Amino acid sequence: MTHFRLTPLAASLPDTVPFVGPETRERQKGKGFRARLGANENVFGPSPEAVRAMAETPLWMYGDPESYDLREALARHLGTPAGTIMVGEGIDGLLGCLARLMVAPGDAVVTSDGAYPTFNYHVAGFGGVLHKVPFDGDYEDLRGLFTKAAETDAKLVYLSNPDNPMGSFHTGDQIAAAMDDLPAGTLLILDEAYIECAPACAQVPLPWDDPRLIRLRTFSKAYGLAGARVGYAIGAPGLIAAFNKVRNHFGMNRAAQAGALAALQDDVWLRSVLARIVSARLQISEIAGACGLRPLASAANFVTIDCGRDADFAKRVLTELDARGVFVRMPFVAPQNRCIRISCGTPAQLEILAEVLPDAVKTAKNC
Repeated sequence: MTHFRLTPLAASLPDTVPFVGPETRERQKGKGFRARLGANENVFGPSPEAVRAMAETPLWMYGDPESYDLREALARHLGTPAGTIMVGEGIDGLLGCLARLMVAPGDAVVTSDGAYPTFNYHVAGFGGVLHKVPFDGDYEDLRGLFTKAAETDAKLVYLSNPDNPMGSFHTGDQIAAAMDDLPAGTLLILDEAYIECAPACAQVPLPWDDPRLIRLRTFSKAYGLAGARVGYAIGAPGLIAAFNKVRNHFGMNRAAQAGALAALQDDVWLRSVLARIVSARLQISEIAGACGLRPLASAANFVTIDCGRDADFAKRVLTELDARGVFVRMPFVAPQNRCIRISCGTPAQLEILAEVLPDAVKTAKNC
C-alpha cells in the first residue's frame, strides 16, 4: 500500500499536536527535569484513599460502562440527578464527544484566541470553523464571545473559568448576567477544570440542568488524578443522554473509576491540597517578583508570570529554565505570550525554581 485513504478533512489537517509533553523534552535532552512545573498537574498527589482504591481494583474486568457508582456519588455531591452527569476520559475526551455530537463541516464555533488549544483540535477534526475573540486584557471577553456567537450563528462557545493559560476568572454572577446575550441555539461550554482552586464566587448560580450551558470538571487538577483521566460533564438530561450515541462506552478504566470515587469522598485531603496550592501560588509570586517579573493573580493551580517584555524574551526565559532542569510552559498567542506559566510545586521544587530563575532571567536579558 503506497498511500492511506484518509478523509479529505483529515488529510488537510496539519501534522501538529497541542502540546509537547515533558517526557518528550526529557528524551530530547537525554536527562530528566529537576522540577516539573509546566503541565498544571497536582504534584501533591491524590488522596491516599484513592491510591488504595486503585491499587485494590481488580483489573481483569472492564470498567462499568455507565460509571454508575461515580455518577451517583457526583449527583449526591452536587445535589443534582445522576441524569445530568456524564463521566468521560478527562475534559479532553468529553470535549471530543461534544464536537462529534454538535459540529458538522462548516459549523461555526467561537473561542478565545489563545485559550486551551485542545478544544480547537477537536473542532477542526470535525470540520468546524473556529472564530476567535481576543482576550480583554488578561481575561476572556464574555461579551465579545457572545457577540461573535450571534454574528456567526455559532453552535458552541468555549469558555474556561478559571482561565487557562492566564489564571484569571470571572465571577459566576458575571457569567450568568452575560448569558442574557447568548444567542438562542448556542451552547456555552464552561470548562471548570480549576474550579476547586477558585473562590466560591466563581461558581455560576444557575441550575445544573440549564439547557444553555454544559459544565465540564475533572479529577486531574485539585484531586491529583491527572494520570487516571477522569472528567465529568453536568448539563441538561437530554444533552447528557446524547453522549451515549457517540462516546467510548468502555473508555473509563475500572481503577480510574474507583480512584475518583474515593477521592471525591476524602474532603479532608482535598482541603489540605487546596491549602498547599494557595501557599505555592504565593511562593511562586514571591520568587518571580524578586526577579523583577510580575506575577498575575491566579485562581488556578498555577501562576502566570508577566515577563515584562515580548514573546521572544519570555521564550528565552523559558529556554533558560529548561536548560537548568525546570519545565514550565508559556501561552501561545500574543499578547499573553509575553508570559510564562508555572505550575504549583512542592517546597523542594520551588526551592529549585528560586535557585535557577534569577540566573535564567539575567541570561535571557543578556541574549
